[in-house]
Amino acid sequence: MRRMIASLTAAALLAAPMGVAAQELPSTPPPIPAPKPFKVPASETYVLANGMKVTLIPYGVVPKAVVSLQTYTGSINGGSDTWLAGLTLDMMREGAGGMTAAQIAQKAAEMGGGIGTGAGATSSSVSINVLSERITDAIGLVADVAQRPSFPEAELARVKANWNRRLAIALTQPGTLANAAVTRAYYGTDHPYGRVLPTPAQFNAYDAAKLKAWHAANFGAKRSHLYIAGRFDAAAVKAAVEKAFGGWAAGPERALIPVNPKQGPQVLLVDRPGAPQSTINLVFPAPDAGTPGDIPTRVMNALLGGSFSSRITRNIRENKGYTYSPGSSVALLPTNALWTFNADVTTAATGPSLTEVFKEIRALQTTPPGDEEANGMRQYMAGLFAIQNSTPGALVNTLATRDALGLPREWLDNYVPATLGVSNAQISEAAKRLPLDKMTLVVVGDLKVVTPQLQALPELKGIEFKTVTVP
Repeated sequence: MRRMIASLTAAALLAAPMGVAAQELPSTPPPIPAPKPFKVPASETYVLANGMKVTLIPYGVVPKAVVSLQTYTGSINGGSDTWLAGLTLDMMREGAGGMTAAQIAQKAAEMGGGIGTGAGATSSSVSINVLSERITDAIGLVADVAQRPSFPEAELARVKANWNRRLAIALTQPGTLANAAVTRAYYGTDHPYGRVLPTPAQFNAYDAAKLKAWHAANFGAKRSHLYIAGRFDAAAVKAAVEKAFGGWAAGPERALIPVNPKQGPQVLLVDRPGAPQSTINLVFPAPDAGTPGDIPTRVMNALLGGSFSSRITRNIRENKGYTYSPGSSVALLPTNALWTFNADVTTAATGPSLTEVFKEIRALQTTPPGDEEANGMRQYMAGLFAIQNSTPGALVNTLATRDALGLPREWLDNYVPATLGVSNAQISEAAKRLPLDKMTLVVVGDLKVVTPQLQALPELKGIEFKTVTVP
């Protein structure tokens, strides 16, 4: 490919008339046009007699469609049984509706897709992306996997072995350890949000009977919302949905456990003797989704640490060379929201890295950004939103997230103008919601080298350092 491009370039130069001067490039790039408003395609939402919601979204020109069942249950409904929801969802595609795992996979492949299952903190999904001509069959397959899993004992040992390998690897990863420590400190061990990793003994005790019981207690029509996006015949789809899901038991109402997070300041340390890097995980409370501070916080996050051109990235990656990939994000849950920052930094630069992060937070709190920087971030956020929703599958994920968070229908249509309308002063005000005396900080690293660096930081003076183990 490189040779072809080089040859074409050379040929073009040779073909140019002699004596014609090369066109000068403009000294400044052309202005970036304003992002176009994003409008959610026309959709129809209705409710079956058993309480299950259905949303149909005609979208795109490719003859394919996404069928995605979102059920409002996950680790939050697992009690103290960490990873039980994830294991259950994996096992649901290992046998269902009288079919084996191989038969389910073959059936999905014949439709032009593959069946996928997964569990998150507050929702679980059964989804497939298929050719439009097979969409009614796909609806039936999703219904079989969601409603009639058999949890075959013959497959459980293999699936658990895969999860055990995942757990063994997770327990060696500093990022996973940091996340487990910070969520446990912030939410507490009495809340599912605070329980990220099971012990190997705990996980190995899960059997088919436990999976069946969890599924029976948590899956049902009232907790479920079926999304179908792409090219399809609406009348045929509605008939298929009624046939496949109309007889599903209503099941329980959605249940969310309120949170009572422990706000900082608190500093927790996880020792990894001899580690060449330290993992930093910093957490602050953030405005809930849909509240007045929500979108300004998202724009602030992009400017501060959530984009490749953010201030923290330029500082500790580009200028200082302390880390390769720092980043921040806003995590939105139905009952809570967090601003988080994480980075893997060289051990010797652990203290200096935090010094720079704290400096950038304080700078944005005290001085609003200039127009050029702020405009760039506003346009970046607005443009990224449109790109992220350019496919039926991505749009389904966005709609499901909106609905899971309880946001109004028009929220997505208003996102771009609301983002572009965030003022420079509002960005600075959003940064003030990250007071350093409310932080929860976890550092995973070689504590004999790291601890003296942390003790020297003015921002951590007077805070008790706690050394913890995970899980």
